[in-house]
Amino acid sequence: MKKVGLIAALVALVLVAASLVTLVFLSRSSSHPFADPADARCNAPTVTFDSAVVSSTHREFGVRFACVGAQIAGTLDVPPGRGPFPAVVWVHGAGESARLPYDGAPLVQALVDSGIAVLSYDKRGVGESEGECCPGDYGQFNLLAADVDGAVAVLRSRPEIDPSRIGLLGASQAGWVVPLAAVRSNGRVAFALVDAPAVSSGEEDLYSQGTGEQGSLLRLASFVRTAGGLRTPGPAGFDPRSYLEQLETPALWVYGGADRSQPTDDDVDVLNGLKAKGKDFSVLVYPQAGHGLLDVPPTDPRALPAVVHWIKARTN
Repeated sequence: MKKVGLIAALVALVLVAASLVTLVFLSRSSSHPFADPADARCNAPTVTFDSAVVSSTHREFGVRFACVGAQIAGTLDVPPGRGPFPAVVWVHGAGESARLPYDGAPLVQALVDSGIAVLSYDKRGVGESEGECCPGDYGQFNLLAADVDGAVAVLRSRPEIDPSRIGLLGASQAGWVVPLAAVRSNGRVAFALVDAPAVSSGEEDLYSQGTGEQGSLLRLASFVRTAGGLRTPGPAGFDPRSYLEQLETPALWVYGGADRSQPTDDDVDVLNGLKAKGKDFSVLVYPQAGHGLLDVPPTDPRALPAVVHWIKARTN
């Protein structure tokens, strides 16, 4: 019995130590390590394009644009023909994410084949893009929204793109970046979001830790911090609600009912409340699907065609 008790004590000690280490990590990770000014904008970037690479399915242009101290590099894929075409900017989720290629990204291929141009870029600090990655992973979204501003301006500079039919499309963490960028555009862009929270970053964090999506040590540290009064449940961090209330453009959210990363039921409640106030918002839920509706393979193959259909309907 003494041996069992000793083992139990050692396990408890390890858990406490691990939670303390994790608390230190979380404290540091939320200490705003990036310069992320609220006035960051990129509405008139300096832009350069490479010569077109032409194939039977599309034309492809390499692009670079200067945005808040960094050169952002990406690719513009355009359908065959003269246009002008509608277009979307792809907005990444969390982590180090590179641009989506036409060959290898079903999303880009489906949109371009449907007559919609796509601009996708290496996230700030990733691939050929300069800067530091990834401010959004620390709850800071101003620079990322500025990069979206710049990408929209890039599209508006192209003669084959219809400036009145430009939208934003993103997933996951983009749920906080896109509403911020859309409001900054003065309501000139519609958007679609997949697997993207409509609740605050604090609410999403508590949910994903509660489901174990972020790992047991992070979850344990979160509960310790809550119990210690260092953190309280409910809205915290970046909250998109105020930005969503300002939007007058159409928007689509697509969710998996079994998503363990963000709280689909709470998201739907927020969006239904805004719809009741007259917002042109649409919500689709695939009950058995998880996070990653646009992954390869997706958690539900019906999501991508539904997103493309909605974008086509809105741009036409």
